[in-house]
Amino acid sequence: MRFTALLHHVYSLDTLRTAYFGLKKEAAPGVDGETWRHYGEALEEHLQDLSERLQRGAYRARPVRRVYIAKDGGGQRPLRVTALEDKLVQRAAVEVLNAIYETDFLGFSYGFRPGRSQHNCLDALYVGLLTRPVNWVLDVDIRGFFDSIDHGWLVKFIEHRIADRRVVRLIQKWLNAGVLEDGKRMRTEGGYAPGGSASPLLANIYLHYAFDLWVRAWRRTHARGEMIVVRYAD
Repeated sequence: MRFTALLHHVYSLDTLRTAYFGLKKEAAPGVDGETWRHYGEALEEHLQDLSERLQRGAYRARPVRRVYIAKDGGGQRPLRVTALEDKLVQRAAVEVLNAIYETDFLGFSYGFRPGRSQHNCLDALYVGLLTRPVNWVLDVDIRGFFDSIDHGWLVKFIEHRIADRRVVRLIQKWLNAGVLEDGKRMRTEGGYAPGGSASPLLANIYLHYAFDLWVRAWRRTHARGEMIVVRYAD
């Protein structure tokens, strides 16, 4: 089933208001310099204006400010600092899309999902190791996952379930917003660095199609003996 009318749930004032109060109050501002507290001083006026722009298709995503943080194993991880209004719209969209994708995602997918923490993931791994005849444990990490997401494939994956072109275009605006680094705006052909409210869900959608469905089919048709899969984020 493909959903054809979703955007009105996103630009609902109730949805946008809930999304605003769900944002981190002390988060760093994006390229617009807007803070949670300042935006809230005229909240209803701002939300009304934002809702109308979303309805008209006049909403424009701002480029994200890219910063780098140190990784535990060495090197640096890019992090996107998103403008507050973009965070707000993304969070509202995620609330709507979660209702669809939480029925699709497989049971061995953990991380960035409601009610599925790293503790649930470790519990699943613990039970598998203690109760199944396990001979080998393979630990895999996707190198530079967020940097290498293919925008074209991500949009195709989304369109498999979402037929509302306005919602698809909304997501494409975030993907194509570009990055501001050292005062220069750069367009990005691929990748979607973490930091925005939508990036965890988009990552899970991508991996649902690129990994989860594939490994489930492989396990049924090729694996000999038992095979347990536990995926936490990437």
